[in-house]
Amino acid sequence: MSFRPELDFAIELAHGAGRIVSDHYGKVDRLTKRQAEAVTVADRQSQAFIVAALRKKFPGDGIVGEENDTGDAITFDCPNPMGRNWVIDPIDGTNNFVSGLGNFAVAIGLMDAGRPVLGVVFDVTRNLLYSAAKGEGAWLGTQPIKVLPTPAGDSALIMLTSNFLYEDGSAPNYPLKWLTQTNWKVRMLGTAAIESAMVASGVAHGAVTVNGKLWDCIAPVAIVLEAGGIVTDLKGGELFPFDLRDYTGKRVPFVAAGPAAHGSLVAYTREG
Repeated sequence: MSFRPELDFAIELAHGAGRIVSDHYGKVDRLTKRQAEAVTVADRQSQAFIVAALRKKFPGDGIVGEENDTGDAITFDCPNPMGRNWVIDPIDGTNNFVSGLGNFAVAIGLMDAGRPVLGVVFDVTRNLLYSAAKGEGAWLGTQPIKVLPTPAGDSALIMLTSNFLYEDGSAPNYPLKWLTQTNWKVRMLGTAAIESAMVASGVAHGAVTVNGKLWDCIAPVAIVLEAGGIVTDLKGGELFPFDLRDYTGKRVPFVAAGPAAHGSLVAYTREG
């Protein structure tokens, strides 16, 4: 089955949402939602635009989104959790967006039978669009992209989520080891979608996201997988098929890397 029509439409939506976000950049206040997380009117307008278009174009598909109109819950409208369900992050990197740091993206992904089959990540300020669909290849603009084929040797770039505390408040050991005891070059961009897109495009050997949610995961993971990468949980276990039933925003930690680098990253993250 080809997802090319869905991909073309998602790319169109990402550009449209990017224009909405750009119009607000540098002009918004930081609001708060669940557990004091950051949100802005731009997040809500971006998601409303995407959701309205998806519901019109694909009325039978489900939708999961980071925002709702009031900020008291996520959007979860999935009549068939194991069917086709779109997963949306209207602004990945909202704190960056509010602060004027240009690392933020619009992320739109599609799950089918619990697996990522399509992803679009639009790096708004750099006007870089990463996209992929199952069987269609992975792309940066009009250029095909692939993960790096080499192991994570000296000076490899590793993307690390800016929040790596576990749910119980404890901290793993591996970030400190990477910063002080390896030659790997650790980077934190504050947006899981762009960090994983760096893996798909061959810029970084791997990316670790500890506290991301489903909307931080699906779009970039679809791109990494189509670019030849591997994505697992922090222990190296399978993430998919993902059970969407009753999803309310739980964390979805993951490691994304090229095949030759994945094992060396998971060797650390498995230990904690």
